[in-house]
Amino acid sequence: MALLSVVILGTTGYAWGALRNLNAGLSGQNIINEKLTAPDGATDILLVGNDSRTDAQGNPLPEEALKKLRATDDGGASLTDTMILVRIPNGGERASAISFPRDTRVEMPNNYGKHKLNSAYPRAKSEARDQLRKQGVTDPKELERKSTARAQRFLVKTVNKLSGVSVDHYAEVNLMGFYQLTKAVGGVKVCLKEPVDDSEYSGAVFPEGTQTISGADALAFVRQRHGLPRGDLDRIVRQQVFMSGLAKKILSAGTLSNPAKLSALMDALKDSITLGKDWDVVSFAQRMQGIAGGNIKFHTIPVELEGESGKVTVDPEEVKRFADNLLLPPEQRKAKQRAQQAQEETRSKTTVNVYNASDISNLASRVLRELTSAGFTRGKTANADSKQSQSTVEYAPGHKAAAQQVAKELGGLPLERSSQVSQGTVAVYLGDEYSGPGTQKFAAKPAVRLDGASRQPAQQQPAQQRSSEKPITAEGVPCVH
Repeated sequence: MALLSVVILGTTGYAWGALRNLNAGLSGQNIINEKLTAPDGATDILLVGNDSRTDAQGNPLPEEALKKLRATDDGGASLTDTMILVRIPNGGERASAISFPRDTRVEMPNNYGKHKLNSAYPRAKSEARDQLRKQGVTDPKELERKSTARAQRFLVKTVNKLSGVSVDHYAEVNLMGFYQLTKAVGGVKVCLKEPVDDSEYSGAVFPEGTQTISGADALAFVRQRHGLPRGDLDRIVRQQVFMSGLAKKILSAGTLSNPAKLSALMDALKDSITLGKDWDVVSFAQRMQGIAGGNIKFHTIPVELEGESGKVTVDPEEVKRFADNLLLPPEQRKAKQRAQQAQEETRSKTTVNVYNASDISNLASRVLRELTSAGFTRGKTANADSKQSQSTVEYAPGHKAAAQQVAKELGGLPLERSSQVSQGTVAVYLGDEYSGPGTQKFAAKPAVRLDGASRQPAQQQPAQQRSSEKPITAEGVPCVH
């Protein structure tokens, strides 16, 4: 995280010199498969926080270091509990960082099946180690290096499959690295809405209010999830406000213009950061130096958190749309958001009645359920007075726009203006040919807002929580749980 801030925000002559020396000192392997990359109008970087108890060279951390981290040596399963995709549109004037909740269940490549996102890395690493041993690789360091590279590539493929984004660069930081980076910058200012005591798990024990934290305290702050109202989703918010504070700290004149602080920062990076081998951070920095703190926004992919079970689910198509929208220029994005909000308002004010004019039993009820889940107000269902072969959507004068949305949701049914339909109401007549949402052949998808949220049936709302929130930027110190 500090590396990203430095290469984007470093502007002093001393910083450029330090960055040139940094390129030669960073650990890295050929992680990104060139076949994965594509000219999608952005530079895309996958940032990963790994809980491995090793340094960037794969050497086990000594007991003394583990004590500093408040960590034991039996928890290093190489879980990637922090995964953030940074999208920087060509031109380099702004950046969007998208967090991926660790417990999100996703369909993995290579027929791995559906599993939690943070298990992609260790699953691939374990399989790679077994294959390498069968191939005769016995040296522990070679096993670690090669299996880690395969795990990193597999995680990139998994994120690519979920988001539709072709990752261009990869950066990974471990526990010790995070500890050293926060110490090197002199700590980061954060704010809590209430005091916390998670001494049993993460070691996070903090008072209410604004405070500056670093080292083991900073690590505990971004790792805590027990005791937070939304668990991992609130932990992601913690990580985002910490990163925004880190970017703000590095932007300050007291960091990059101070040779001693910058030297300590570079040393920490060399000890703890793993990069894709072909990433030239100096060239990247020269292209990205125009970004200011307020132009770095932190988001979370749209997910559903299901009640007390804590199960995190996601619609991959929704995630892809969300990632694409972040590349739009701010004004276009706002215009699209306004249009989407207007559409949602129209749906909420439109009552839909559905009449079954076919021989399919219970069809009207199923179709109305689909329309309600898409945001329309529930009306009534009934059998039509007579059978008809052609489905239609009838609307009152002045309500064509609402009828068009209903017709589109049902697969493009024809429209018909009728003085028999009440104001604010749309009537749907389902004929024998109907094969859209509500039948076995199709399933309606919920309407998607630009912020990633989708409408759910009213009775499901208490059991669902959405991840969509106002983006966090590197300005101010927002108070969080």
